[in-house]
Amino acid sequence: MRRLALASVLLVVAACAGEEPSVTPSIPASPEPLRLVEVASGLASPMQVVAAPGVGTLYVVEQAGTIRALEDGQAAAEPLLDIRDQVRSGGEQGLLALAFHPGFPDDPRFYVHYSNRDGDTRVAEYRAAESGAVRTRELLAVDQPYENHNGGQLTFGPDGLLYLGLGDGGAAFDPEQRSQDLGSRLGKLLRLDVDRPGADWEPAAYGLRNPWRFSFDRETGDLYVGDVGQDRWEEVDYVPAGTDGLLNFGWDVYEGDEVVEDHDLTEAGELIGPVTVYGHDAGCSITGGFVYRGSALPALRGRYLYGDYCSGTVWSLRVEDGEAVDVRRERVEVPLLTSFGEDADGELYLVSQAGSVHRLVSG
Repeated sequence: MRRLALASVLLVVAACAGEEPSVTPSIPASPEPLRLVEVASGLASPMQVVAAPGVGTLYVVEQAGTIRALEDGQAAAEPLLDIRDQVRSGGEQGLLALAFHPGFPDDPRFYVHYSNRDGDTRVAEYRAAESGAVRTRELLAVDQPYENHNGGQLTFGPDGLLYLGLGDGGAAFDPEQRSQDLGSRLGKLLRLDVDRPGADWEPAAYGLRNPWRFSFDRETGDLYVGDVGQDRWEEVDYVPAGTDGLLNFGWDVYEGDEVVEDHDLTEAGELIGPVTVYGHDAGCSITGGFVYRGSALPALRGRYLYGDYCSGTVWSLRVEDGEAVDVRRERVEVPLLTSFGEDADGELYLVSQAGSVHRLVSG
């Protein structure tokens, strides 16, 4: 795992954003023949597709505030959840993420991350029931100073804790420096033991700008984060399983590997640099994905797939000794790529905000 040197914060910021365009190093095309099979269409601004553990049914999260099971290529008419009357939707706000309790369906709880009517972050627990989902408690309330950088992902880690990624609160260059402020929950990767009464959220990492999707490798437990950049660099961050202590991903002092703000980092956490970046010549907003652990595409096993919302490009890489190797561009594209999804067998799905969900298959 590559670490950025704290001393480099003292470098002159003359080489930063705006003086020269960011240019992505040449990335070769993949030799693997891949294609996308549409599994659902006609969806309303889908944000995410999630498989219910123990059941296998895929559920799609729609930005306006509904969660629906996918049945025969369409979203079920009767939603698992409909909170449209509680959600502000549009731009980077809305119903953003869903996570089922690992014990589902025996433990019928599930969790959602959304923007309330005031545009502030809420995380709530629900219980699935035949008569409809029942809200049981609110787990988190965070005021949002701006309309962007709400983060998105909500998922259970291999340690059984619920993880949430929150952006820095918005605007540009984190004007109030919330990401480096340990007194703020913005710009953080938070975790919570939902099964322990009275538990509170704790930071696992800080220094994030807008972590738009993160995942844990289902085989190794390694963490991968796609953090959206400012003007120059989109980045993939990697943390191997078993890493102890608080982590600092470097924003708003660093964007990718470059220094962009001339102020001190908060030194409470170990500083972690990205394993790979790409410039805004190749896209504008990273969408983090998953390490492929399915069986239908053996040549992809162990590769981390990620993409870009604007260009629709999909890349993959492997991590060896903490470094990204064999970074390549896959031969599929998805416009308005909001999320990747993983089913019970480890097969991968890609979600387009234009209204469709696709399964990745061999070409």
